[in-house]
Amino acid sequence: MPVFCKRIESLERVGDVKQLEFEEFYRRGRDVCLRAVLAAVGDRQLAEDLVAEAFARAWAAWPRVRGHPAPRAWIVRTALNTRVSWWRRRRHEVALGDHDGRDTAGAEPDGAGLDPGLLAVLRELPRRQREVVALRVFLDLDTATTAKTLGIAPGTVTAHLARAVGTLRGHLVTLDTPEAGS
Repeated sequence: MPVFCKRIESLERVGDVKQLEFEEFYRRGRDVCLRAVLAAVGDRQLAEDLVAEAFARAWAAWPRVRGHPAPRAWIVRTALNTRVSWWRRRRHEVALGDHDGRDTAGAEPDGAGLDPGLLAVLRELPRRQREVVALRVFLDLDTATTAKTLGIAPGTVTAHLARAVGTLRGHLVTLDTPEAGS
């Protein structure tokens, strides 16, 4: 067998290993990343599109993503950056009066594992607080990794998380309180 044929076969095996490795990463990380992005954007269809786009970009750059200290955080950050890019592009196409910038589309959490009441309250948080909650709570990243992923200081992560938890606690306690006269 010629030498170049052996090289092609070895490259094919490397490609197969790369593909299997990525497929395993996708299987293990898709739902967690989807929940994190859903918590950040509040719209299931948008979250699915963003996560799919992020995984497609991860496949294209798999050697770099595989070496990242937190590959799932890379997926979530890429998904959220993609959302900003889509929004900026759309902003030029849609008149300002047609869209108020909030994700108010009816989100059905179908299988995402998020309580509809929690999702509704998450939608009310400012964008950065939703992102911090998504990374710290849903992806279980530490403060330093979350700060690095979002490009903010660790103290800012802590402050955003504290504010978000306070807001969530206040709203969720209100939701759990039985109505008077029931």
